[in-house]
Amino acid sequence: MKKVIFGNHEDNTLRQFDNCLSHGNVAGGVLCADGHYGYSQPVGGVVAYKNQISPSGVGFDIGCGNKAIKTDLKFHDIKNSIPLIMDDIQRAIPFGVGESIGIHKNHAIFEDPLWDVFLNIGQHEHDDLISTARSQLGTAGAGNHYIDILVDEKTDDVWIGNHFGSRGFGHKTATGFMNIALNNKFSDTLPNQSMEAAPLLFDLPSEVGTMYFDAMTLAGKYAQAGRNLTLEKVLNILGGKSLLEVHNHHNYAWKETHFGKEYVVVRKGATPAFPGQLGFVGGSMGDISVILQGIDSEKSRDAFFSTIHGAGRIMSRTQAAGRMNWKTKERRGGLVTQKQMDQALKNYGVELRGGGLDESPFVYRKLRDVLQAHEGTIDIVNVLKPVGVSMA
Repeated sequence: MKKVIFGNHEDNTLRQFDNCLSHGNVAGGVLCADGHYGYSQPVGGVVAYKNQISPSGVGFDIGCGNKAIKTDLKFHDIKNSIPLIMDDIQRAIPFGVGESIGIHKNHAIFEDPLWDVFLNIGQHEHDDLISTARSQLGTAGAGNHYIDILVDEKTDDVWIGNHFGSRGFGHKTATGFMNIALNNKFSDTLPNQSMEAAPLLFDLPSEVGTMYFDAMTLAGKYAQAGRNLTLEKVLNILGGKSLLEVHNHHNYAWKETHFGKEYVVVRKGATPAFPGQLGFVGGSMGDISVILQGIDSEKSRDAFFSTIHGAGRIMSRTQAAGRMNWKTKERRGGLVTQKQMDQALKNYGVELRGGGLDESPFVYRKLRDVLQAHEGTIDIVNVLKPVGVSMA
């Protein structure tokens, strides 16, 4: 069995990774340098299965990923308008859990025949999922999901980028299939499980495994459609044109050939990086982002051509922001203050809309350090500095 670990990790992350590799028809696994403790499979974890797929490995935000667009603009074209541009972005694109706008109900994604997979579960489930999807297409999520305006450090080219997934539709889909794996009804409330619960697995090509793979594929298409729509809005706000687009999922499973055999490679918080393949990876709101490219090497082959999806969290949300006293409207016990966060962003030159202490630059590793751990598997094509960040 291939087992590759990049960077340094806490014991609970390593234990969780080993737990994943001990269940199912596993051919190998990778833990990327941005990895951290997650549900069942660590974020930054990659597991290659023979004829199996893991809905808990893909996770709840199916198809979560990144997209970046290189525009025809230079920084001097927008430099003096950044505050107004960020105001426009925040007004144009809803962020947050459950946000909906319902203005893209007739999008081509809803003509995809893969929607019929949910009819095999039930008419009610099909109608509920498609209703949720229609209402939320074109909205961004909460937490670490964002829309950025970025500037190439060498050329001053303006880039735009985003990070979010399949919204409520993907979450309901993941929950439903995990319920099925636990012999519950699709629409049941998912029972609480240990963070180190054994991976839930479907055989391929069993009926339920094929249904999940099709549903996951649809959620990935939906997530990409949402990322396309939001960046189209940002491009219109800027008044620019697209010169190059880079897109990648990082919560997903792919059928791939490695070492002459076909495997299902489940990546949770990890980016595919095949030779020549471009990927967009963001750091924190006060750190660089990059366009990277996979290369062919023994090291990258052993890693199932996988790399990081971000900088990697080193502080929990509660550690960073503390706990809210809803009576006094005060937060207590956090390690990061608003003053610290504001000063860090001012020093870095970032115009922020939304965002909280739990997403401050202090809660993440430095992206350059994480990238260094993967040296010999990727090349850095562009280094991008954020000048505007919009979040929930």
